[in-house]
Amino acid sequence: MISHGGGWAGEQSGRIEELGGLIHAGLRDGDLDVELVVELAFLMEERGRTGQATREVVERPIAHLTPDDVARLGRRLLGDLGFGPSFVLDPGLWTELERELGVVERDLRAAGITGELRLVVPDWDDSGDAWVEFRGATQGNGIRPGGGGLAGVADAVQEVVMEMAWTVWPVCPEHDRGLHVAWERGRAVWRCTAGGSHAVAPVGELGHGRPAGRAQGPRRRSEKRMESEAPPSPG
Repeated sequence: MISHGGGWAGEQSGRIEELGGLIHAGLRDGDLDVELVVELAFLMEERGRTGQATREVVERPIAHLTPDDVARLGRRLLGDLGFGPSFVLDPGLWTELERELGVVERDLRAAGITGELRLVVPDWDDSGDAWVEFRGATQGNGIRPGGGGLAGVADAVQEVVMEMAWTVWPVCPEHDRGLHVAWERGRAVWRCTAGGSHAVAPVGELGHGRPAGRAQGPRRRSEKRMESEAPPSPG
C-alpha cells in the first residue's frame, strides 16, 4: 500500500496506486494498455523512483514497444513499486483461496475433527492478509493475496487446528506420527518423516484411508493390562 500524503504529492501517489491496480488487471487478463505503463513510468520518474524499466519506457518510442515488451515492463514497474494485489482489487484471489481451503478441509473432516473453518480478514490486521479461522480463533500468520497456494493454506490450517483442538493433525496411518505439508512433483502432499520419510497422500486425499488424526496420546501400559485382566461380562 502506498502512503498518499497530501497535496499534489498525495494525488500522484493515489494515481500511482490506481495505475498499479489497472496494470495488474491488464496483465492478468492479457489486455494491458501501453498508455498505462507509460504513465506509470513517467510518474515514477517524477517521484525519483528511477530504474531500468522506467528508463526503458521513457526513452523508447511507444510505437517500438511490442505487447511482450509492454507486459515485461509492466511487471518490472510493479516489482519496482513493491506493488501487490489485494483481495478487493482481485476477487479471484479470494475465490481461489476458498477453493484451496475446501480441499484441506476434506482431510480435516476425514479425521473426525469438527468446528467451523473459514477465511477471514481481521479488523486488527491492516495488511489485508487472509487468516484461517477455526472455532472462532486464528493462529500463526496471515496469507497474503496470491501468496498462499495449497501448501500454504494446508500449513495455516494445521497450525490453527492443532492449537485450538489440542490434537496432532494429520497423522500418518502407518507410523502414528504427525505429518507435515511439502511440495513434491508439482503438488502439495502430506509427508511423514518416519520410515525414511515418505509422502502419505496429496493434500485433500487423506480420507481414502483411516482417520488421520490423534486426539489423545497412547494409554498407559497399566490401563491396557487392567482391561485384559478384567473378567468377562456376564452373558
